[in-house]
Amino acid sequence: MKETEHNEKTPCCWIVGAGPCGGLHAEGFAPKKEDYIIAADGGLRYLEDAGVSPDMVVGDFDTLGYEPEHENVVRLSVRKDWTDTFVAMEKGAARGYRTFVFHGCLGGKLEHTVANLQHLVWLAQRGMKGWMTDGRVWATAICGNNGAKSGRLNLPARDRGMVSVFCMGDCAKGVTLKGLKYTLEDAQLTGSFPLGVSNELIGEPADIEVKEGTLLVVMECEAE
Repeated sequence: MKETEHNEKTPCCWIVGAGPCGGLHAEGFAPKKEDYIIAADGGLRYLEDAGVSPDMVVGDFDTLGYEPEHENVVRLSVRKDWTDTFVAMEKGAARGYRTFVFHGCLGGKLEHTVANLQHLVWLAQRGMKGWMTDGRVWATAICGNNGAKSGRLNLPARDRGMVSVFCMGDCAKGVTLKGLKYTLEDAQLTGSFPLGVSNELIGEPADIEVKEGTLLVVMECEAE
């Protein structure tokens, strides 16, 4: 998925973690002047290598290995109940940002990847939007509010590419998939059976909807 497909008119908060990054020189990393960039611990190395100065650095710096010299550092204890990335996300939300793009948060340690995917759910359940990429795939979450307001994701037409949809929780109701090879209409997905894995784009605009519950959506990046 290209950066322009998740780009919105409102400013974004970009968070760079210490996991495999896929290269910050790629098209997916394209902050605007009004965006806010936060390095989460070892993610600072990726930004420095790319010649990008973050607006904030957050972490306990166990991964980075030293405390950075930066004018806006949030120092955290190693013993805590939340991840460095979660604190970075909260700091961005506190500054009024409602759209987040995460790099260096997929792959690497499995437990960190799962935690970071939960961060996408945290955002979706609070009416915010998060996008996470490793250069090969994008992940995001959408949330339906008990039928009062559906969670929805529209994908532009592409001739090829894989899309997977997973229930994040016990049950996701009112799931509709249109414009994909395998469609669903007002279906129910559960957190114990991966019915929505490995669907395919077919050259049509696609629409993913959930009326109640939360879905994690994983999409292949578009090949150049």
